Amino acid sequence: MTKTILRIDASARHDGSESRALTQRILDRLAPDEVINRDLAASLPAIDAEWLNANWTPEDQRSDAQRESLALSDTLIQEVKSADTIVIGAPIYNFGIPATLKTWVDQIARAGITFKYSESGPQGLMTGKRAIIAITSGGTQVGSDIDFASGYLRHVLGFVGITDVQFVAADQLAVDADASHAKADAALQALAA
Repeated sequence: MTKTILRIDASARHDGSESRALTQRILDRLAPDEVINRDLAASLPAIDAEWLNANWTPEDQRSDAQRESLALSDTLIQEVKSADTIVIGAPIYNFGIPATLKTWVDQIARAGITFKYSESGPQGLMTGKRAIIAITSGGTQVGSDIDFASGYLRHVLGFVGITDVQFVAADQLAVDADASHAKADAALQALAA
């Protein structure tokens, strides 16, 4: 049973957004006790030199300005830590993920907090969680050679330790919307609560 879901919506649109509708359907299916909502439509600040310098400064040596620079990142990471399941609404824009979703990834992928480097390579620290990606597209087929979104999301979530990643895809909506919705319906019904 899913207790807490972090819902991330990355679509720039609110009205008529297929990915937002699909994330809602996933939440309805899973019926969580609590939902943490993170809407990326308003955008997040991109990481910059100040953020990077703060991130690489040992925590006990950070200035107030550096702590402030990392405050949003700390909040976003806490949202992931608080969730049993992360549901991400990810429309495919120009063969990849929206820039706002990439910015979210940049804000939560922090060495020593969500992953660490070891002698055998990077090791994710956000283990024991599941991610469900509601992925939508107008023409890009999920899993095809021109889909640079699904593989990236699976990889980066695994990088921070979330290896149980499932996709509910409504892809190629502009090609055959009925078939796309039917495929998403089948994937949705297969989700275990």
